[in-house]
Formats: sequence, C-alpha cells, structure tokens
Amino acid sequence: MSNAKEMKTEDVLRVELEVFRAEHRDLDDAIHALEESGRADQLRLRRLKKQKLALKDKIARIEDKLTPDIIA
Repeated sequence: MSNAKEMKTEDVLRVELEVFRAEHRDLDDAIHALEESGRADQLRLRRLKKQKLALKDKIARIEDKLTPDIIA
C-alpha cells in the first residue's frame, strides 16, 4: 500500500516538474523578447527574472526528491 502511494506521489512530482519546466521556458522566452524589444520596463524584467529564479529553485527541489541518494 505504501509503495503504491509512493509511486503516485512520484508521478505527481514528475508532472509538476514538467509544468514548472514549461513555465520556466516561457518566462525565459518572455524575458528575452522584452530585452530584444529595447523598450523593456526594468521593474517588470526584474520581477520576471525573480519569478524565473523561484521556478528554478522549485525545479531543483523536485529533482532532488526524485533522484535517489547515492552513498559512495
């Protein structure tokens, strides 16, 4: 029973990971487009970059949960 619950949790984490990665890519594209336009609002750029960094941290935490610890 516990193993089934673990598998379900892992599946949910994998889905969340893909969603966060897609959001991260979208933010990267938006930031790049704003910077290329030359008319970028610096405050908006900072906010988008901060949001992108927060997503990167979430992605790293999920990847850590999904990757088993290796004792060398």
